[in-house]
Amino acid sequence: MEGDRKLRPLLEQKHDEGQPRISPDGRWMAYVSDESGQDEVYVRPFPEVDKGRWQVSINGGNSPLWSPDGRELFYRVGDSVMATGVQMEPTFKPGNPVVLFQGKYVPQSPIIGILWDISPDGKRFLMMKEAVYAEKPAAAEVPRKISIVLNMFEELKQRVAVK
Repeated sequence: MEGDRKLRPLLEQKHDEGQPRISPDGRWMAYVSDESGQDEVYVRPFPEVDKGRWQVSINGGNSPLWSPDGRELFYRVGDSVMATGVQMEPTFKPGNPVVLFQGKYVPQSPIIGILWDISPDGKRFLMMKEAVYAEKPAAAEVPRKISIVLNMFEELKQRVAVK
């Protein structure tokens, strides 16, 4: 917070760039750019973004997501979730992307943002699926309620007598 507080963009390119994700060690930034003519995932050093640039995706990509240990980078292409191992020392080097799994999940949205995340242990993904109905109900009939229970066991202890 000391020194010059003048704001400046990290990336000042003539292409659309967005969806930045900082690596767990804080040294790398994954992001999406359309500089190739389609959205692709790239990585740059952070915060010195002008000291290198590596393309991670091959045939399109968006919504980059780092594994909790920073050894893998995930991204989405259509219905596919891609994974690539990454080497960070002595310099950044992406591996070959592979399809991790496929499914019909809600895509990334420029308005809502990135619609997925990974668990802290790196073993599960949280993704949104669109509701499937036998017949498409009217908008008023669509359920709009979600219940989230925090500290479920404490709540149960209060409600159930333990003998």
